Amino acid sequence: MQQRVSIINDLSPQKIGSNPIILYVRPVDTPTESAHDAGKEIPALVASILASAQQRRAAFGIVTLLSVVFAIVLPFAQIRVARLDAFIPVVQSIICVADLITAVLLFAQYSIQPQRALLALASGYIFSGLFAFLQTLDFPGAYSATGLLGGGLSGAAWLFSFWHILFPLAVIAYVLLKDGNESPSQFVKLEPIRVITVTIACVLAVTAALTWLGTAGAEYLPSLFVDQTTQTAFLQYLAGAMWLINATALALLLFRMRTVLDVWLVVVLFVSLPDLSLSFFYAVVRYSVGWYTARSYALIASCTVLIVLLVETTMLYTRLASAMILQRRERTHRLLSVDEATAAIAHEIKQPLGAMSLNCDAALESLKATPLDLEKLRSCLMDVKNDSNRANEIVVSVRALFKTTARQRTMVEINRLVREVLRMVENDLHIHGVSASTEFQEDVLQVRADPIQLQQVILNLVKNAIDAIAIGHAPIKAIRLVTTYDGKSVVSLYVQDSGPGITSENETQIFDPFFTTKSSGMGLGLSISRRIVEDHGGALRLAETSSHGCIFEITLPV
Repeated sequence: MQQRVSIINDLSPQKIGSNPIILYVRPVDTPTESAHDAGKEIPALVASILASAQQRRAAFGIVTLLSVVFAIVLPFAQIRVARLDAFIPVVQSIICVADLITAVLLFAQYSIQPQRALLALASGYIFSGLFAFLQTLDFPGAYSATGLLGGGLSGAAWLFSFWHILFPLAVIAYVLLKDGNESPSQFVKLEPIRVITVTIACVLAVTAALTWLGTAGAEYLPSLFVDQTTQTAFLQYLAGAMWLINATALALLLFRMRTVLDVWLVVVLFVSLPDLSLSFFYAVVRYSVGWYTARSYALIASCTVLIVLLVETTMLYTRLASAMILQRRERTHRLLSVDEATAAIAHEIKQPLGAMSLNCDAALESLKATPLDLEKLRSCLMDVKNDSNRANEIVVSVRALFKTTARQRTMVEINRLVREVLRMVENDLHIHGVSASTEFQEDVLQVRADPIQLQQVILNLVKNAIDAIAIGHAPIKAIRLVTTYDGKSVVSLYVQDSGPGITSENETQIFDPFFTTKSSGMGLGLSISRRIVEDHGGALRLAETSSHGCIFEITLPV
């Protein structure tokens, strides 16, 4: 249970208790560390992001769901439903746009870090998008009764076949190339934009040649339809070959699956299989349940990687933005640290400078005396020298406070430090009419500390107590310093004053940097004091406050 120290009653070691509460502050990562860590975790490419277990589970869930739907639809695949002539143009136009956008994003990934695997996959998506659109143009009933390219139903079927052969071949090339160690000397010496341009030109040339072969040159290819509704046996074999190529690509991808892109390409290839499976196992007629399902699955397959690329790119952008914000905070933190250190030096050095000024005035006055009091003059000059040394030590100590290097610490007796501080503020006590008393526990063990820093902490608390009493109207102007030892591992120092106390609104802010209730204060004394004490493994807290004064407690490990 926490022991409260009354400001009214006599403050003694016995009344304080033998087990004062010690507060410890949990260390927090600095902006520098956070920015560094955030920067390390950001990969260069979406295609390089390793797949997480959550993403694998999500992909498996989608595959399972689509498998269940396919199993339910399969017995009803031949059932004809309403004819929607706009279905093919709409669906495959969306497929075309989605595939081409996906290709653009993959080329963008290649421009960041050239990899032949990305070129191959982007080429496959261009093939897919273009043949989806071209097949729509030649599909009977889409834009005209016989198709715009003149290939008829067989031409549309051949374009569909080219579509579903070239894309899995591109995926196979991607799988075989994606884990290879590439260097500019092994592959490309041109700029990425030139490589991308050449790749697109080659894809367009191959697409144009195959489009001519499937439409105007259809006489050189086997016929795929006997009439408008009956398929030839060759079409079923062709569908089986396409199914086999897709299954091979899927198997290779599963075997070498590592990244997020790999995982969702597995989904793309799996979703493409139902369409080919229906063509292989059934002579599926147009506008049937199976036919509509197959087209819908093709739409899902087309949009999958596009959605993943957009989502992952957005997440990467978010993480990059967060890293940049952390870096800006780091720079701001460094600037604030410089400002805080400068203000701290000015705040702390003011006290010895004030003492030096008073001693110089005393020395000047002694020079006017007749006869000249050399001993008094010598004493004043020695005090000036001591104050000068103390000012120098304060500067060194405050500078060390803002460094992360190890500081030199010695065994320090708290009672002795308190006596030294009271001698330093003897003049302030006299000016403000404040009496000071001490209650030292004689068996207090020494603590390992920086004596200059610890002296500054005690001096800050005593000076604050004097200032608080000076602005108050208490009938008794007194401060009391009490040291205690719990007999185990903790030494405590209590600084009590009879000032007006601290308001409840300010209790939570008194240790914040630059917060002050004084008209001329900087608000750094308590903040720096707490930091020093915590750096010594102890704690500084406001033990009690009321309208009759307040008590500050320092606890330090022996």
